[in-house]
Amino acid sequence: MNDPRQLRQCAADDAWPRARNPLGTAIFRGEPADFQVAESLSFSPTGAGEFVLVRVRKVDRNTADVARELADHAGVSARAVSWAGRKDRRAVARQWFSVHLPGRADPDWSAAGAEGWTVEHAERHRRKLRAGALAANRFVITLRDVGADASPMTERARELAAAGVPNYFGPQRFGRGGSNLLAAASGRRLRRNERSLALSAARSALFNAVLAERVAARTWDTILPGEVPMLAASRAIFGPETDGEALAERAGRGEIDPTGPLWGPGTPRAVAEVAELEATVIDRFPELTSALEAARAAPERRRLRLMPRDLTLATPGAGIVELRFELEPGTFATSVLREFFDIRSAPRAAE
Repeated sequence: MNDPRQLRQCAADDAWPRARNPLGTAIFRGEPADFQVAESLSFSPTGAGEFVLVRVRKVDRNTADVARELADHAGVSARAVSWAGRKDRRAVARQWFSVHLPGRADPDWSAAGAEGWTVEHAERHRRKLRAGALAANRFVITLRDVGADASPMTERARELAAAGVPNYFGPQRFGRGGSNLLAAASGRRLRRNERSLALSAARSALFNAVLAERVAARTWDTILPGEVPMLAASRAIFGPETDGEALAERAGRGEIDPTGPLWGPGTPRAVAEVAELEATVIDRFPELTSALEAARAAPERRRLRLMPRDLTLATPGAGIVELRFELEPGTFATSVLREFFDIRSAPRAAE
């Protein structure tokens, strides 16, 4: 049985080992503008159809609340509004939503908005915006009170751009204080939205635990016997492969990546050494696997290595670092930051 303290620890960012020692400390999110993210769609709007794609700029607001207010402005139910991925609240985010308006004229989008958000662009499209329908997320992150010299930071940026970072799920996936993870392990009946967040947290924690084991063993970027590799370009998986040495060169060139389980019941795809490692780790979390078995979650694979694209580092002032990079959807900027610095949260002002 999993102790709640163990699950809360799993939800903390400092629970997972790093691939590299931090260069120093840094303060993150002193203000929302320190974390800027912009979504890029994986398609072009068609210009016609019964859906409207709406790009919103939101500041210090969460995705679900903005979606409800967007629905109110359009005069539709909350179920008529969808998005491709949640974005952090304490941030400046440019995020896409779709609004279902069959047979109806557009509302005045220029008049849309409430505290912390405005509409920047709206265009008709044939289909609903679905989860994951993004090409990338582009980040501009400002870190303050940085305790590191410029030269090692520049060299670390080159290293991460070339070699990647462990592809951990970020702590926001697990809810405040690990609440989503505790809900998954509780065995109690959950409301639909709670259940979705809880099951996602359970799979994410199991993946992080497997990845942590491989980071500690220095095999997170290596093809092991029994591996199920993923093609970097298409995200398609193949294998399992029992001869890791034959694929080592392709992994070194960044063409393929090792993967870990997004766990679900059934026969594991991995075999041999990888299957044994994954089973040993996942058996430590019986409440999480029981919840996923009850939900009949379909097993999937996720790459262990995350490659930040177009990574640049600048030092615009004393103790200030600005990082710019692009990540594939479903990945977390914190996975990049923690391979640079020991990140500390900015103290929040008293309300």
